[in-house]
Amino acid sequence: MALISPLPYMLKAREKGVAIAAFNIHNLETLQAVAEGAARLRAPVIVQTSPGTLTHMGLAYVAACCRVASDQYGVPIALHMDHCRDFDTLVRCLRAGYTSLMVDASHLPFAENVALTRRVVEMGRAAGIPVEAELGRVGGTEDDLTVDERSAALTDPGQAEEFARITGVDTLAVAIGTAHGVYRGEPQLDFARLSAIRERVSIPLVLHGASGVPDEAVREALRRGIAKVNIATEIKLPMAAAIREALADPGQSDPRVYLGRARDAVRDTVERKIRLCGCEGLADSPLP
Repeated sequence: MALISPLPYMLKAREKGVAIAAFNIHNLETLQAVAEGAARLRAPVIVQTSPGTLTHMGLAYVAACCRVASDQYGVPIALHMDHCRDFDTLVRCLRAGYTSLMVDASHLPFAENVALTRRVVEMGRAAGIPVEAELGRVGGTEDDLTVDERSAALTDPGQAEEFARITGVDTLAVAIGTAHGVYRGEPQLDFARLSAIRERVSIPLVLHGASGVPDEAVREALRRGIAKVNIATEIKLPMAAAIREALADPGQSDPRVYLGRARDAVRDTVERKIRLCGCEGLADSPLP
């Protein structure tokens, strides 16, 4: 099965009041865990890479491995570039076979965010690739990108409507109180703001920083229009824990053992998050 565009599945998920789970991978084992978990539950899945992962794995390796995973597991897999600020990198990703792109110009003034997003949308339209953008700023740290609390800003519903109309973007990441990385306390999501955005914006909405958000809060976000849920930190933590446990044995030095256990731990988390998003079985559901 070829890598797929995630947009039809996101539209189908929103129609059903569920969401597509999107996982940031970091190596072969995390990719295998995501693909295996999705295949077990017959769920379409979005494999995401950050700029840091491209530096670590290499663009050609990422694209090739994801194509192999899609063929091997027979489940719809989209390959998405996450939080990219550089136009040239997005061009390289598109040429390598990515099926979804996120341009993150949320750190720029509104007009500049619009201008860069429109440029990427025009490129995506020409290639038939959907584009995600962000309005407002999700706080926290992901890879080498940090947004402190003072710089974080919630998405304004009226601005979101204008932004979606002017840019023609396919999906919109909204800031409603989540953060990247590990939370210091329980996150408080602004559900009223999310509902107001959903009333004004017709395209699918994306929840970033979902790792560590209580399950019921995620479900409420889905009920209010979120169609894609991003998960990164919450697959890093079980992977690290499994490796530490395996290496507690001083005689253990086989990476196939400790990375294999890490892969299993990540797969368990992937399956739990897919069930939370409600998208199990959606791989076999007719698309709109």
